[in-house]
Amino acid sequence: MPIQERIQAEVTGHPIVLFMKGTPQFPMCGFSSRAVQALKTAGASQLHTVNVLEEPEIRANLPRYSDWPTFPQLFINGELIGGCDITCELAESGELARMITEAQKA
Repeated sequence: MPIQERIQAEVTGHPIVLFMKGTPQFPMCGFSSRAVQALKTAGASQLHTVNVLEEPEIRANLPRYSDWPTFPQLFINGELIGGCDITCELAESGELARMITEAQKA
């Protein structure tokens, strides 16, 4: 499967997808750690993650797919939400919890 199709399958195959460095249990950068914490606090129980450190093709090609240069990258219902800062801002405002609740209902 070509890498762009594989990325598309990851993004559309799960309601909440976080492309991150490391895993939720062992994040390998502070930004990924903060994003996971924000998602958990907002109630993400169906969080699917992709460790881009173990997936070099995804790490190299996801920025072209999403037009977002850095990691982590959060997708909800197939739509790019953003990186760590946006995720944390949405969590602080309560918007992330609403988005997650809607995504997990679908």
